[in-house]
Amino acid sequence: MPKQTLKKIAIIVHDLVVTALAIWLVFVVRFEGWLLAEHLRYLPRFLPFFVGYAGLVYWFFSLYRSKWRFASLPDLSNIVRAVSVLTISLLAIDYVLVSPDFYGNFYFGKITIALYWLVQIALLGGPRLAYRYFKYARSRNTAERDAALPALLLGRGVEIEMVIRAMEAGTMRRLRPAGILTPRMDDLGQSIRGVPVLGLLSDIDTVVTDAEQRGEAFRRIVATPSALLPEAQPEKWLAQTRKLALPISRIDAPGESTGDTDVAPLEIEDLLVRSTVTIDRGRLGSFLKGKRVIVTGGGGSIGSEICLRCAAFGAAEILVVESSEPALFQITEQLAVVAPDIKVSGALADVRDRGRILPLFAEFRPDIVLHAAALKHVPYLEADWSEGIKTNVFGSVNVTDAAIAAGARTFVLISTDKAIEPVSMLGATKRFAEIYVQSRDAEFVDAASGVRLVAVRFGNVLGSVGSVVPKFKAQIARGGPITVTSPDMIRYFMTIREACDLVLTAASHTRTAGPEAERAAVYVLKMGQPVRIMDLAERMIRLAGYEPGAEIEIVVTGVRPGERLNEILFARDEPMAETGLDGVMAAKPSFAERSRIQDWLMRLERAVQAGDRAAADAVLVEAIPDFSRRGEAQTGASAPPASPQPAASQP
Repeated sequence: MPKQTLKKIAIIVHDLVVTALAIWLVFVVRFEGWLLAEHLRYLPRFLPFFVGYAGLVYWFFSLYRSKWRFASLPDLSNIVRAVSVLTISLLAIDYVLVSPDFYGNFYFGKITIALYWLVQIALLGGPRLAYRYFKYARSRNTAERDAALPALLLGRGVEIEMVIRAMEAGTMRRLRPAGILTPRMDDLGQSIRGVPVLGLLSDIDTVVTDAEQRGEAFRRIVATPSALLPEAQPEKWLAQTRKLALPISRIDAPGESTGDTDVAPLEIEDLLVRSTVTIDRGRLGSFLKGKRVIVTGGGGSIGSEICLRCAAFGAAEILVVESSEPALFQITEQLAVVAPDIKVSGALADVRDRGRILPLFAEFRPDIVLHAAALKHVPYLEADWSEGIKTNVFGSVNVTDAAIAAGARTFVLISTDKAIEPVSMLGATKRFAEIYVQSRDAEFVDAASGVRLVAVRFGNVLGSVGSVVPKFKAQIARGGPITVTSPDMIRYFMTIREACDLVLTAASHTRTAGPEAERAAVYVLKMGQPVRIMDLAERMIRLAGYEPGAEIEIVVTGVRPGERLNEILFARDEPMAETGLDGVMAAKPSFAERSRIQDWLMRLERAVQAGDRAAADAVLVEAIPDFSRRGEAQTGASAPPASPQPAASQP
C-alpha cells in the first residue's frame, strides 16, 4: 500500500478515535457517581453512529486533505466549523429525539454539549499543531546541524514570511534566515517568525558590517520581488553590496516558480522591467495538463523557456527538437531535474530536413506543436539571406505540414514584430511563414474538430540570446564602451518567462474561444514598457556601479541595415480581432490562395539554388507588398511607426 494512503488512513483513524474520546471525556468531567454510570451504559448504543457521522462531516470540511506538517489557521478554521456542525447536531438530537417527552430526561444537556465543543476542537487541533511544531523544530535543528548558510532577507513582511516558511520546511536547502531588511519604516524593531528586522534596505552596508564584527557574518543575501521594485530603489542598496562580496539571490514571485521555491542569482534583467500582465495560470494548466508537446528550437533561449513552462503547467510528454547537440543536452538535463515526473525526449533534427521532420512528428503524435526554431539576427540574415529563407520559410513549411500530418490539434509559429511591414530579410521570411500558416489554418474552419494553426508575434525579450542586454553586460564587464545604434531607438521589453507564458496563453485561446468568438490567425503580445535603448544603457551602467559617460562611455554607431527606430505591432490592412485575454491582442486571417503560395515557394527554392537574391526579393515583394528593400535603416527608421498604433497596442 502506498505510503501516502497509509498516512491518510492514520489521520482518519486518529480523528475518529479522538471523536469517541471527546464524548467519553466530557461525560467523565461533567458527571459522577450513578449519573456517570448511567450515561456510560447507553454510550455504546449511540457512539458508533455518531463517530461514523463525524467522519462524513470531517471529510466534507476537508480535514483529511491538508498535511499536518503545514497545519495553519485555515485548517483550524475547518476544524472549528466541522466541530460546530457536530455540536449543533448533538443539540438537535438531545432536544428533539431524546427530549423529556420520550425518555424523561436529557442525555447530554447544554453544559455537556458546550464542553464537547471545546474538548473536540482541542483533540483535533492540538495534535496537528504539535506535529507541525515538532517538524519545525527538527528542521531548524537539521539546518543548524548541516551548517546552513545564514541569509539576510530583503523585502516586505508578507514575502519574507513565505521565504522563512520555505526555509523551515526544507524547500530552500542550505539556507537559514538570520536577519531581515525592509523597505518599510513600519517594520523596524519587529521580528517575523522569530527573525529580527535589522533595518531598512539602505542600511545594508552597516548591518552586514556589524554582523561580521560580532562574528555572525551573513553568507548570502536573498532578495524578494518587493526589494527589486523601483520604489525600493534597488540601485542604491545594490551599489552598497559591491564591496561586501556577498552572493545575491532572488526569489521568484508567487506562482512563477517551476518548483517549490526557486532561488537564482540576481541578474540585471530582474531590475530593468516590471511585469505588466497577470498570467492566468489556471488557464494554462487546463490547456497543457496531460498533453504531448513538441517544441522546435527547444534548446534556444525562447524555446528552452517554453519547454520549462510546459513542464511547469503539467504537460505529460515533451519532445525537444533541436539542431544543436550541446543545447539539446542542456535543456533535456534541466527538464530531468525540474520535472522528473514528465517524460522528456530529445531529437537532433534540423527543421529544414523535411525527410527527418515528417516521420519524427508522425511517431510522436503531438497534441501541441510550438515552432520556435528560427534564424533571427537581422545583420546575419541580411548577409546570408538564403539561409534565412531555408530555415524561416522552408523550415516552417516542413514543421507546419508535419504537425498537420501527425494529427496535432494546436500549432503555434513563434514570429516577430519585425514581420510587420518588414524592412529586413528576417521580417520578410517570418511574414511569409505567417502567410503559409494562415493558409493551412483556413483548411480547418471547424476549430473544434480540426487543427488550429496560428502565429504569435513578440519583440525584444530581456536576456534572450542576441538581445541587447547580454551585449551591454559584456561591454560593461570589459570596461566599456557601450555601443548604441541610435539615441532615438525605442523598443518594447519583457522577460523571457512572461513572453513564453503569453505565447502559451495565446495558444490556449485557439482551443477555448467560443463559437461566437472571432477567428484569430495572428496573436500579438502587449510587449510591456517602451524603453529608449540609450536610457537602458545608462541604467545598466548605474546598476553595475558606474557612472555613464564618466566611467563607462556610450558610443553611437549608427542604425544597421534592416533596423527601425520604432517597432510596430500590426500592419495597416490587418483587421483586429478581440481575444478577451490580458496581454494578448489578435488579427484576423489575411493570406493568399494556396496555389499562389505554392508557386512562390517553388520560385523561392529556385532562387536559393541559383543564389539569385534579386529573384528571391521579387518573390517576397510579390507575396508581401509592404516589404521594401529600398528603406534600409536610415530612411525607414526615422519615420514614425507606419501603423496607426491603436490603443490596444500600447503597453
